[in-house]
Amino acid sequence: MDNARLASIPTGLINDNALASAVRNTYLSFLERRDALGLSNPGTFENINREVARDVLLTNFMFTGLRAEWNKPISNSPIFQLSHQLSMGAQGMSPYTFSALYGSSKVFLQGTMENDGSLVARSNYRWNDSLITKTNAQIQSSQSMLSIENDFSGRDFTASLKAMNPSILEGGVKGIFIASYLQSVTPSLALGIEAVWQRVAMNSSPEALLSYGARYKGLDWIASLQMQTEGPQGSAISSSYWRRLTDKVSVGTDLSLQFAPGLSGQGGLMGGSLQKEGSATAGAKYEFRASTFRAQVDSKGRLSCLLEKTILPAVRVTFAGEMDHLKQQAKVGVGVSVEAMSEDLMEQAEKGGVQAPAVPF
Repeated sequence: MDNARLASIPTGLINDNALASAVRNTYLSFLERRDALGLSNPGTFENINREVARDVLLTNFMFTGLRAEWNKPISNSPIFQLSHQLSMGAQGMSPYTFSALYGSSKVFLQGTMENDGSLVARSNYRWNDSLITKTNAQIQSSQSMLSIENDFSGRDFTASLKAMNPSILEGGVKGIFIASYLQSVTPSLALGIEAVWQRVAMNSSPEALLSYGARYKGLDWIASLQMQTEGPQGSAISSSYWRRLTDKVSVGTDLSLQFAPGLSGQGGLMGGSLQKEGSATAGAKYEFRASTFRAQVDSKGRLSCLLEKTILPAVRVTFAGEMDHLKQQAKVGVGVSVEAMSEDLMEQAEKGGVQAPAVPF
């Protein structure tokens, strides 16, 4: 594609100019060598350790208390679904939540409202095969948040630009701005960088920091490393390792180290010792025919597990548990999810007559 576009440009002036011709030939040679490497898109810098953080470990799955969810699919193409969720004794969860979801090949919309009036709205729009704009807005009684993100996915790289609560109404720029870039340099290795600039208020000084990342993909394993340069809160290093043992079993580990400037005896930062804090987590995921089991243990003495089991085609039950050996505390969660799909949609799904669109989640 790049060669075709470059070759279609009028070359009358380029051929008559030795310098321009040399630049053009060098660029064409670079594209040919780049194509020969067979590089693939590495994903985003934010999800550089996605196999461990989003699939194996329980960070995004753990809950406590009782939870019941009722989903009502209205359409398969485009996707349209309504959901009601009730919870009791759950930390950080509203007693009642209503949500609606719509998705097509270009648009993804999701709205969630809780019983206290809090509203969360998400929208993704795919401009073309490479560019997606993501918007997230939260309106709560205590505070509100707005974030706008643009992800550009090339053949062998991904560039992202994100702004959180941006504002120029107080005589200057404030908010949080994040720019990241992740590039495949070999079929197995990807390198990236992330820059963060933030200013909470106009009467405070802006803060900036850089993070570097690397991701290496083996035959059946993936390792990642991230290093955050020293900022107001110190520096940090995190690494992860994921491996697929069998078709049904995968394991992952995550290690994080933080280095923060300690306080001196006078209460200042000068002359203080360096405070070091670290944590390690190891987990495993087992996939059975009708259930999925996850378990993890960390260096703080916490043992967690979660079992998701489909007892009927439209009913899924989830059991979650966590035991903190150091604090002598235990937490338990039980959830039930019911999908009330109409007979027409069930028949379409069984026959495979309607293909779900590739929604830009």
